[in-house]
Amino acid sequence: MKYCFLSAFFFGLLLVLVAPISAQTPIPAGASYEVGFSPGGTSLQVVEKFINEAHRELLMAAYELTSYPIAKALIRAEQRGVRVEIVADAKAARQHSSKVRFLAHHGIPVRLNGRYAIHHHKFMVADGKSLETGSFNYSEAAVKRNAENALVLWNIPSLANRYRTEWLRLWNEAQPVS
Repeated sequence: MKYCFLSAFFFGLLLVLVAPISAQTPIPAGASYEVGFSPGGTSLQVVEKFINEAHRELLMAAYELTSYPIAKALIRAEQRGVRVEIVADAKAARQHSSKVRFLAHHGIPVRLNGRYAIHHHKFMVADGKSLETGSFNYSEAAVKRNAENALVLWNIPSLANRYRTEWLRLWNEAQPVS
């Protein structure tokens, strides 16, 4: 009897753990992707294009944010009426080369998350429907020295919404840049 209970328990646990992994969400019609790799510059090009294509809202979760071209693209987005908000790693934001305070000085709301050993996220959600993610830190090193990737998934609102939900959780537990 004990063996049957344990077998049923572990089988049920397996179903609970595997079901979310094996469940597939279909890719909607009209979805597309772009990918860039670094070094070599294509990661930066993909990220800048993503920022430039945002119309209403751009939510960024960043570990390192030291790239001046990315910071300028974010400021231009804000200037053309896109609501840009950033949640970044609190420790990485203390680096001399960090553009976090520069962006906050230019009127972009920035919050710092220090709850984790590393706030290692690297993603952006645009207009609630598109997502940029990958290993690409928003840094000069990611552009020039590191082996990195940036992936943009255009027009997949269900996936973008999952990332937006995570972004909101991180934003709500973070502290505004002073």
